[in-house]
Amino acid sequence: MNSEQSLSHTKWECKYHLTWIPKYRKKELYGDLRKNLGEVFRELARRRECEVLEGHLMADHAHMLISIPPKYAVS
Repeated sequence: MNSEQSLSHTKWECKYHLTWIPKYRKKELYGDLRKNLGEVFRELARRRECEVLEGHLMADHAHMLISIPPKYAVS
C-alpha cells in the first residue's frame, strides 16, 4: 500500500507522534470529556488539512499519530 501523498511537484509522507498534555497534568481526560475529545482532535486536524491516524487517551495526556502536510509546521 502506497501512503505517499502528492502535490504538483512533490511527493510526501509526513507523520508525527504528538503528545498533548493539559496544564499541570490534571487527570481529567476520563469521564464526560473523554467522550468528545477524540472528535474534537479530528475536527481540529481536518481544519488544517491534517489527519489523525491513531490516538490513545491516557488519564493525564493523549498520544496521537498525525499526518501533516509539509506546508504546515508541526507546532
